[in-house]
Amino acid sequence: MNETQRELDHRHLWHPYTDIEAFETGPYTSFERGEGVYLYTSDGRQLLDGISSWWATALGHSHPQVVEAIRQQAGVLQHSILGGLSHPLAVELAHRLAQLTPGDLNHVYFACDGSSATESAMKMAIQYWWNLGETGKTRFVTLEEGYHGDTLGAVGAGFVPAFHAPFEKAVVRSFAAKTPHCGCCPLDGENKCADEAFAHMESLVEEHHKELAGVILEPLCQGAAGIWIYPVGYLRKVRDLCDKYGLILIADEIAVGFGRMGELFACDLAGIVPDILCVGKALTAGYLPMSAAIANERVYDSFRNTDNARDRTFYDGHTYCGNPITSAAALAAIDVFTGEDVVENARPGAIALREGFKKIGENDAVDYQKTLGMIGMCSFRSEAGGGTHAKRVAQKANELGLFIRPLGPSLYLWPPLVSTEAELGQMLSVFETAVTETPVLDDANVL
Repeated sequence: MNETQRELDHRHLWHPYTDIEAFETGPYTSFERGEGVYLYTSDGRQLLDGISSWWATALGHSHPQVVEAIRQQAGVLQHSILGGLSHPLAVELAHRLAQLTPGDLNHVYFACDGSSATESAMKMAIQYWWNLGETGKTRFVTLEEGYHGDTLGAVGAGFVPAFHAPFEKAVVRSFAAKTPHCGCCPLDGENKCADEAFAHMESLVEEHHKELAGVILEPLCQGAAGIWIYPVGYLRKVRDLCDKYGLILIADEIAVGFGRMGELFACDLAGIVPDILCVGKALTAGYLPMSAAIANERVYDSFRNTDNARDRTFYDGHTYCGNPITSAAALAAIDVFTGEDVVENARPGAIALREGFKKIGENDAVDYQKTLGMIGMCSFRSEAGGGTHAKRVAQKANELGLFIRPLGPSLYLWPPLVSTEAELGQMLSVFETAVTETPVLDDANVL
């Protein structure tokens, strides 16, 4: 890497989720290429990608089947409007997704990223009730610290104070139910914290159901909150609660869909079917921006213009929705997921991850650890420095050859699903070494 790149970067490139002063004065990393589970920096370093490049590259980097599909389609058809028109790849992809998703989730609405998919899903839920003549049902219940994207509508649903405080007066806040996640209760068996959280969710729905369009949540793992993993029983209860009041349940699986939790979709793990399922990130193996909101028959049929009383057309759309090139990438990724039994083959890795984090959890600086599928996380004690300590451990891991990023006091592994036993073992080894060899600062050392 030459110094000119860094200078130009600091002068012109605005980075997301980045402290400008810290970025300009701290160490500089630029990734030049990726291969499998590895990322290569401009200055010649090789790092294990421990977070699947922002939770997206489930099949690793430069998978030849996905890359070739992109190459071929780029020379055939580059863009096609889906407003009243179609093209073969969008049709095929919608059909494949309808086959893969549970229940009667048969109608695929393409968007570009997670925010646009969740916003479209919320608008579907609101207009569903409007189509039925219920114009006052426009609000949602979500989970505290839930995250559903950074556009203003998504911010209203998933308001994270640390991220979104400047926009609080510009959005319509959802009703926030207590999170079912905790550091003390097990995921299986009795979970008092999740039971108490559901009681709060139930009370909010009972009190506000006349103005609610639905419930939107991240199934089984609240990612941006700090990889907050919660039990499947809670999700089942929410499904039953929505059924009781006729509410639309939106499952935001942008991050956890496509095998991350041990089944193809997190909702499969809980044995429930949402009314709208949002997917993205791994949909194209993380190679191109694409997302989708997949609705059931109940929602879709309400948009039919069966009389002249009101126009039920869904006036929502994105320039690149269902783009032919991104569709080709997604179809190739689905071929790999299904043809190579990626989810099934990742099960031994999930076991290794669970055992590895049990050992990591024995460190005195760690408050608690949890794993589910191919996600492992630990949270550091406030007495040990919490988020400050997490940053220092992450930096140590990066120096040792493992790319990870902290979320508050949490550190996690979110490895590509195709990681070999040896690669995953190396990630866990480096992670554990970084935790062990990063001392607690004197001013925080009250353990």
